Amino acid sequence: MLTPSNFQRATGVSDALRDKWFPRIAASMNSFGITTALRQAHFLAQVGHESAGFTKVEEGLDYSENALLAMFGKRITAAQAKAYGRNAEHSANQKMIANIIYANRNGNGDVASGDGYRYRGRGIIQITGKANYAALSGQLSADVVANPDLLTENLQAAMSAAAWWKNHGLNELADLDDVTRITKVINGGTNGLEDRKSRLLKAKGILCST
Repeated sequence: MLTPSNFQRATGVSDALRDKWFPRIAASMNSFGITTALRQAHFLAQVGHESAGFTKVEEGLDYSENALLAMFGKRITAAQAKAYGRNAEHSANQKMIANIIYANRNGNGDVASGDGYRYRGRGIIQITGKANYAALSGQLSADVVANPDLLTENLQAAMSAAAWWKNHGLNELADLDDVTRITKVINGGTNGLEDRKSRLLKAKGILCST
């Protein structure tokens, strides 16, 4: 059973973050079947990584020109990266960056639609794209398509993560104890895998040994 104490020990959060997140995390887990110790360990490890230790509920887009090309070279041109990425001449235009790199993906419209920025990553698992927001609308007590900023509120930030987790079959992958496959579903690759593994090892040591 998840308690405030073992949640804090499993995630390494401060007392303040424990008090802020535990009731929301516990309610979200119960709502979406994240109810075994192994499922909970995997969930806490992944959302812990995605939210920078439960401190971030909105995607940061302050990319440098070079970082944009390195990370999104197939989605953004060199001219666009120079115009909107952070460099010696100007700060990053985060709104335009999101509109470009997320255009025509995950249910978003084109660059001019503004959907990329409107449906940028939010919540403790970084829900991204209009289609992913829309898929949650029937599961959350909020219209997050019309009001996407609701996913930055504590309860919806947690509920959205747990709903997305269940919708993408991650309870079943957690049952298989497959951190790499879970990471690929969430990230599209294996970015941050070592941190996710480290967080998982810590969480399993607390939750799966009792």
